[in-house]
Amino acid sequence: MTFAQSRSLSVVVPVYNAAGELDDCLASLKKTVPDSTPVVVIDDASPDPSVGTVLRAWKGHAGGHWQFHRNAHNLGFVATANRGMEMTIGDVVLLNSDTVVTPGWLRGLQRCLGSDPAIATATPWTNNGEIASFPAFCECNPVPDDPSAVAAVIGASGQALYPEIPTAVGFCMAVSRRAIERIGVFDAQLFGKGYGEENDFSQRAIAKDWRNVIAGDVFVYHRGSASFQGEKSRRVHRAMAILDRLHPSYHRDVATFIERDPLKEVRRRLDWARLQRLSRARNVLIVVH
Repeated sequence: MTFAQSRSLSVVVPVYNAAGELDDCLASLKKTVPDSTPVVVIDDASPDPSVGTVLRAWKGHAGGHWQFHRNAHNLGFVATANRGMEMTIGDVVLLNSDTVVTPGWLRGLQRCLGSDPAIATATPWTNNGEIASFPAFCECNPVPDDPSAVAAVIGASGQALYPEIPTAVGFCMAVSRRAIERIGVFDAQLFGKGYGEENDFSQRAIAKDWRNVIAGDVFVYHRGSASFQGEKSRRVHRAMAILDRLHPSYHRDVATFIERDPLKEVRRRLDWARLQRLSRARNVLIVVH
């Protein structure tokens, strides 16, 4: 058995409000995740009663390897994610509840983590994920008409390439259990309700000679900021100040990565493949200047 084949993988979905997005997320998980894969859904004491309605409905037919939990009181994303990581064994995918996963996504992340024992985190491509955004870099791209079709193009032409990035992006990050055992879970005391925790984890991983990478043949749709509308700016500002203090080179490293944009040619190739598929499907004329 190879290193990659021997890796187990669980999915943890922290939940807070946004019942409609949650229902879409769980439906996509049910379609794409093998029945034997542990899926842990943790409601962080959502005040919206429709969240409980959605979760009760899913609990009735999700499957024996799905677990549903509710925090007695609101802990915040960071502590809830930590609870999920501590409840599981093996590698773990932390998945926001405002995402829609696509066919082959989990196997692709598992393959990525298994390709190199030094990989701490793997982040897929997405429409809305900062340095992992596709096709436009560091932008919130339009919602794909068919996320599965985009994923199929990326899976077919993305190849199993795993370029290094300065930080994982928290909408969907696969985390090596060996990295968790080496550097610990997220810092809930410092990062509170959320934002910045994955950046800090990634920097701690780099300091221990681990790598954060893009899973180059995986795509996951991300709506973005569905659970914390109105709070993001304040939380991000606070988190960035903490990161400056803990990791003085972090913002410089990210700025250098964005300026150099080493993934530009990879995105260009993938986008060309996407446009070619679109033109065949819809008789679209592509004009390139």
